[in-house]
Amino acid sequence: MLFFQILEEMKLVELLAPAGSREALVAAVENGANAIYLAGNAFGARAYANNFDREELREAIHFAHLRNVAIHVTVNTIVADEELEPLKDYLRFLYEAGADAILVQDLGVAKVAHETVPDLPLHASTQMSVSSIEGVRALAELGFTRAVLAREMSLKEIRSICAHSPIEIETFMHGALCVCYSGQCLMSSMIGGRSGNRGRCAQPCRLPYTLVDEKGQDVLGDKAGSYLLSPRDLSTIDVIPDLIEAGVSSLKIEGRMKRPEYVATVVRTYREAIDTHYAGKGYAVTQEERDDLAQIFNRDFTVAYLKGRPGKAMMSDRRPNNRGLLIGRVTAYDWDERVVTVKLSGRLGLGDQVDFWVKVGGRVTATIDALKNAQGREVSEGEVGDIVSFAIPSAVRDHDRVFKVYDARLMERAKETYASGAPVRRIPVTIAVHAAIGEPLTVTIADNEGHKAEGQTDFIGEPARKRPLSEDVIRKQVSRLGTSVYEMTSLSCDIEGEVMVPMSEINEARRKAVEALDELRLAEIETREHRPEPQFKDSKERPVPRHATFLVAVATLAQVKAALAAGADGILFGGDSYDHHVITAEEYEKAWQMAKEAGARIDFNTPRIVHDGQQKHLETLLAAFAAFPPDAVHVHNIGTLALVRRLTDFAIHADYSLISFNKQTLAFLKDYGVAGATLSPELTAKEIRKLATETDLPLACIVHGRLELMVSEYCVTGSFLGGCGEGPCSQPCTRGHFALKDRKDALFPLAMDQFCHMHVLNSKTLSMLPHAMKFRPAGIATLQIEAKAMGEKEITAIIKAYKKAMSFPAEPAEAQLAWIHEQEGKDITRGHYFRGVL
Repeated sequence: MLFFQILEEMKLVELLAPAGSREALVAAVENGANAIYLAGNAFGARAYANNFDREELREAIHFAHLRNVAIHVTVNTIVADEELEPLKDYLRFLYEAGADAILVQDLGVAKVAHETVPDLPLHASTQMSVSSIEGVRALAELGFTRAVLAREMSLKEIRSICAHSPIEIETFMHGALCVCYSGQCLMSSMIGGRSGNRGRCAQPCRLPYTLVDEKGQDVLGDKAGSYLLSPRDLSTIDVIPDLIEAGVSSLKIEGRMKRPEYVATVVRTYREAIDTHYAGKGYAVTQEERDDLAQIFNRDFTVAYLKGRPGKAMMSDRRPNNRGLLIGRVTAYDWDERVVTVKLSGRLGLGDQVDFWVKVGGRVTATIDALKNAQGREVSEGEVGDIVSFAIPSAVRDHDRVFKVYDARLMERAKETYASGAPVRRIPVTIAVHAAIGEPLTVTIADNEGHKAEGQTDFIGEPARKRPLSEDVIRKQVSRLGTSVYEMTSLSCDIEGEVMVPMSEINEARRKAVEALDELRLAEIETREHRPEPQFKDSKERPVPRHATFLVAVATLAQVKAALAAGADGILFGGDSYDHHVITAEEYEKAWQMAKEAGARIDFNTPRIVHDGQQKHLETLLAAFAAFPPDAVHVHNIGTLALVRRLTDFAIHADYSLISFNKQTLAFLKDYGVAGATLSPELTAKEIRKLATETDLPLACIVHGRLELMVSEYCVTGSFLGGCGEGPCSQPCTRGHFALKDRKDALFPLAMDQFCHMHVLNSKTLSMLPHAMKFRPAGIATLQIEAKAMGEKEITAIIKAYKKAMSFPAEPAEAQLAWIHEQEGKDITRGHYFRGVL
């Protein structure tokens, strides 16, 4: 039985490590990872990592399996239609190569995987934004064997989900954090064309922003840094026992873009922490271990939401990149020689690199090529309390802080674990040797998992003339396991008579036995459990929603009134409010009555993010809706989809954040009982036209409004103005409107919903007004207008404009185009309709 199967049976937590390169893979394995997640050259959410081609993937799986380490392959991007056939081929390859599981985000990819490789375990990526037991159970019914929870979960929530989950639960324990719920971010895509959902995030969250009010005034000043969307790095080294005792199956380190030394250091540290917990001798973390984690890379550390909402304490607002480890302060600077003197609070050695955080002009960086002590003698290193001096390229001032951002000794120690070519962590084996005159010599190797293999010499033992074979000679030869993964722990020799066998023959028998043992260990992985078939238990007959050309998404009754007065034939009401207001059942009923009186379709929206603690509120609303049934309920994640499907008979519409990017996803949704879908705003007009011909599911496209670029558990106004994390938030969002201003003075409005989620809206308004008349002929049933961020007058004007534009020809006349552009205004975007995404 392979070790990762033993882990499951003994209920030991899996240490899951990243590998973006062969070196990182070896570093992870040799430092104690139980499983590795990595990607091939396509379909992985870190497209800019080195990743692995097919031959490298085979070698990686072979390397890991020999060492009792599982390989999970990320296939967690959304996939275009033209990629579906290559995807099938890739999945077959992964299955045949022996991958232990695949991680997916796209429900269409999950469908393809189940049809193509039904025995390959399926893990739900954190990109699926799973934040409730409802979502986990839905995934289990769909054949998933593991769910990676959203990183916004608390320990209490994780513990509850693990206690009720029918499948394995995986959580992150260390590494970079996304400020947005993973899988819900369009910021990189809409600003720069690089889609996070396609593995090409440009990390706009790590850029500087200013928080401004409606007058454009900076409301923070020097109370905060400029990196208001840049979280610190996650570090759970102090709560490892809590995560293990919560029932988590796998603890995951983020970092497929990180260098192998990072992987080696972080894996080693957490391996020691996990083993210490299981040893039961009292959990403790040494200062050296803390320093190693901080030294190898940090933006300062946080436990994120594990213990509550941390507010600004979660953010690295002063610096978005590695800050290293504080190791001293400047005591003097020689302007003529450009030599700095530093009093050390940490070790500094040759080859290290330091950053000075200067008061004026940013930072100064220097590599330590030569180091002198207080007496002026050259030294190789300085310790805590020492005063040292060295050359730097730019001026610094007294009391400037000095951070070590590269530790040569730590890097060398990490490199030793993966760069030598010989295994560091070996598998213990026992070896038995039998030799006799007239027989081949036999070497038998056995591991502690029940595998036993042997190799024999071609040479037949002869009577010895001078030096008969002895145990010492045999021990010297068979213990030479070299670059194999094995280490001899005991030897038994059965030598009959004074026999002679050449050393080369003994070595060959040993080699054969090692190869045979390799084959036995690798063969075991070929036995796979069949993944359960997806369960579509819902047999309820659901109504077919009435047709609506325009569906206007709003969140207030005043907006409903304005939209209906302007002639909207469809209203999408509720879900997330944009003003921190809890939308009540009475308001849903009033919106329903207003729509019915106007003869318009009325759909009810649901929140994009629903945790277990918020689900009761949603369940209460769904129960109330029975008295005033909507034409459809819009859902945004797999958990809410399953909940509405389970509790109601309403028609269900999959909105844009439950991403529909290909025909297989649409096929899945139809099979699951969904009545319609809003297509992903990352699709082009050409892709949309093609998709519409390949499904009979009624489709909608967002044609106008400020798209949500992020939805975040973190609120910048509450964190820096409202005291969130230090006590109850004073809710500054209810006393004014705020926006984030970027380096180019673009303003991204902020909206805070009833659950204190922050929604970052696009700086530009999506407008397809010049092309409104082209959607219906292309097979799109409904044009969806996102109007929650609009005032009533703007809603009225834009609906009237679209209704008029629908009467124009496909190629409007010059006067008509001039009128359209006047209605649109200047600050607009066509989104991805004509440019697509990378």
